[in-house]
Amino acid sequence: MAVLLIVASTAAAYVGLNRSDSTAPTASAEKQPRTDGRAPSPGATGEPDWDGRTKLIGDGSTSYTGPQKGQLKPEPLKPGEKPPQFVVFSWDGALEGDDRLFSHYRELAKKYDAHMTFFLTGIYLLPKDKKTLYDPPQHEKGSAAISYPTDEHIRTTLEQLGRAWQDGNEIGSHFNGHFCGDKGGEDWSVEEWKTEIGEFNSFVEKWKTNTGNKDLPALPFDVNKEVVGGRAPCLEGQENLLKAVKDYGYRYDSSSKGDFQIWPGKKNGIWDFPLQLLPYERGEYQGLSMDFNFLYNQSDGQVEGDPAQYPRWEEETVDTYMAGFNRVYYGSRAPLFIGNHFENWNGGIYMRAVDRTIETVCTKKDVRCVSFRELADWLDVQKPETLQRLRTLDPAQSPDWSTLVK
Repeated sequence: MAVLLIVASTAAAYVGLNRSDSTAPTASAEKQPRTDGRAPSPGATGEPDWDGRTKLIGDGSTSYTGPQKGQLKPEPLKPGEKPPQFVVFSWDGALEGDDRLFSHYRELAKKYDAHMTFFLTGIYLLPKDKKTLYDPPQHEKGSAAISYPTDEHIRTTLEQLGRAWQDGNEIGSHFNGHFCGDKGGEDWSVEEWKTEIGEFNSFVEKWKTNTGNKDLPALPFDVNKEVVGGRAPCLEGQENLLKAVKDYGYRYDSSSKGDFQIWPGKKNGIWDFPLQLLPYERGEYQGLSMDFNFLYNQSDGQVEGDPAQYPRWEEETVDTYMAGFNRVYYGSRAPLFIGNHFENWNGGIYMRAVDRTIETVCTKKDVRCVSFRELADWLDVQKPETLQRLRTLDPAQSPDWSTLVK
């Protein structure tokens, strides 16, 4: 089977940081009752019993407000039990721009009792006039391959980050300067990756000092404990990144450049959650499960391609997501990973495609639309021999669960 795999090799294509050229659509289906077994998880952060009071950290930019509520309760599979169908929607950048896409997907997640992973770019909390506080590996201080945010967008992003975490979503890391290619993540040493991670944490921990926005409430989480995974820009540099993240308590990484839909395993002791190869153009090819790949396949990387093609491209994107979902939902039940950006490329068709996919799959029986962290929690409590047997399954293979799960 042919593989149609295009991974971004330059940050120049990530444009339109602060565009407001379209409005995200509103979901149409009614909210479904919760049947996913989620419950508060006291002690999930490793903290002692919480006394019910907010504890500010450092300059008051972050805080401890107790264990995150509403998380999936991880339970080992019972003998003969079919696994849930996990679906993870994740977002690179996590900026609340003029198009309000962050808040749109936060609200959409609430509507469908879903949780998502929002990978924050650290410099989205750093004012442009303070950009020299960022000292990126192999680049001059203050340089970045993406735009710094406006002061207003820093404020709106902070608001959404706090609300997203309180809703049960995960905040992960997309690191900082989005450097790709020459002198990007692939060229960074382990120590340089540690520097990048440390600076990300610093921008989250000290946004009040850096922005002067003392009137805003603290983020309701401790970045050093709640950020347990990330996705490298352009999916570059995972080998050294995996060696660096252990010092920061990371439990997973989503920087692999694509794999078929199989049950995940670990690399260097870290859960590996790659973007996936899904049936594209009715299965003739396998395409990467990210909007950027569709953009390159459909409009040669142009963010404003032929408008006459938008309806066809949107249907093609939805069909690919649904083909990938159906392949495992009726087969191996391997988790489905979909990664996107808060962008209105090609008239917003990729945003609408995700909206439609969420509306369709997150309401189906046995489906759990979760964050990467929740998935890692679930995997951690399964029997190693069960996971090993699951990893032997082809995506479309529906086994005899009574013999596979013991």
